[in-house]
Amino acid sequence: MKYAITYFSSPLGLLRITGMKRALMKIEFVQIAQQDAHDESDLQEAVQQLDEYFAGVRTTFSIPLHPEGTHFQLNVWEQLQQIPFGKTVSYEDIARKLGDIKVIRAAATANGRNPLPIIIPCHRVIGKDGSLTGYSGGLWRKKWLLDFEMREIQPRLL
Repeated sequence: MKYAITYFSSPLGLLRITGMKRALMKIEFVQIAQQDAHDESDLQEAVQQLDEYFAGVRTTFSIPLHPEGTHFQLNVWEQLQQIPFGKTVSYEDIARKLGDIKVIRAAATANGRNPLPIIIPCHRVIGKDGSLTGYSGGLWRKKWLLDFEMREIQPRLL
C-alpha cells in the first residue's frame, strides 16, 4: 500500500499528514519534518482545507477519511464528527450517543486515540464539569482550538 506524506505548518506547530489516494489517514503533531514526504499531490486537498480552517473560512471538512481503528473506535470517531464547529460535548454525551453510559471510559480512550485530530474534532470533547481533559497534542493545543472556534462564532459588531 502506497502512502502519501506531507507536512503542514499550522498555528499549532508542524503537522505530518498521511493519506492514500486522496483519503486522509493520520495527522500527527511533530517537532521537525523528516525527509519522508512523498506523493504530496495526493494530499493537496487536505492541506488546502486545513489552511482554510486556520484562516477562519472553513468550519467543516469534506476530505475523504480513512482512519484505522477498531469498530468501536470508528463509531466514536463518527460521533465526534457530528459535534458542530464551536460547540463542545462531554465524554458522557458521547457514551450516551453510543447507547450505553457504561462505555464512557472506552469512549474517552477512543477519543484519545483519534488519528485525525482537528479534522475529526476530538478537541471538542471536554469533561462534564466543563474542564479541559487530555489531548494528544497537549492541552494548550486543545485550548487554542476551542478558543479559536469559539471566537470565530461570536457575533461581530459592524
